[in-house]
Amino acid sequence: MLLEGHVALVTGASRGIGAATAQQLARNGARVGVNYLNNTDAANAVVRSIQEHGGQAIAIKADARNKDEVAAMVARLIDEYGFIDTLVINASMSFPVTPFIDYPWDAFEAKLVGEMASAFHVCRAVVPAMIENNKGCIVAISSGLSRHPSDGFSAHSAAKSALDAFMKSLAHELGPHGIRVNVVAPGLTETDSTAFMPSQAKQMAAKMVPLRRIGQPDDVARAVVSLASSNSEFITGVYLPVSGGSLML
Repeated sequence: MLLEGHVALVTGASRGIGAATAQQLARNGARVGVNYLNNTDAANAVVRSIQEHGGQAIAIKADARNKDEVAAMVARLIDEYGFIDTLVINASMSFPVTPFIDYPWDAFEAKLVGEMASAFHVCRAVVPAMIENNKGCIVAISSGLSRHPSDGFSAHSAAKSALDAFMKSLAHELGPHGIRVNVVAPGLTETDSTAFMPSQAKQMAAKMVPLRRIGQPDDVARAVVSLASSNSEFITGVYLPVSGGSLML
């Protein structure tokens, strides 16, 4: 129970890596706010799964890009559990996989601005109380594509690179207040976001990974738990690839 007594907010937690992270945090003792945008049924299913394993969680609908909705979400979670000391920034904007030469600016802008807005607003909402309490932990879910780009992913790589830089800035500024800020960067991971890939393509990709498989959501979630726990109390400003060795720094 690495996180007993903690309260965590996970944005974009109704599916994939976000859902797995919410569940792993709860299994390690944290009470969890499961943020979602549209899929109420999926978010409630995550909450039920947590409760069935003896944990505590509530589902909270909010668009992480919207300042007012974020403020209401944070107020709701604090009203329920008293405080927030752990934040996982996982909400991510969808985007077309398109060569740069064909990329429409409005789609590129929506990805970049949306990604940053969802991180900025939730940090602004939770950090003041963390500063007052002189403790806190923020973990952002980035992507290996922020360091190792791929064809068609220019918007995603740019957005996640911006997220990485933002988190490093916060690690520097908030460290004196006892707040740790780190980044987890998944490699290719088996989620509904990668469901469009043929199984043969995934098998070929796995052969290029030193550990000879692609990631699962729980691989990423366990890394988040590790960074959020006291086992990592002297770690901040880190970019942690969770990729089976496909990205080595």
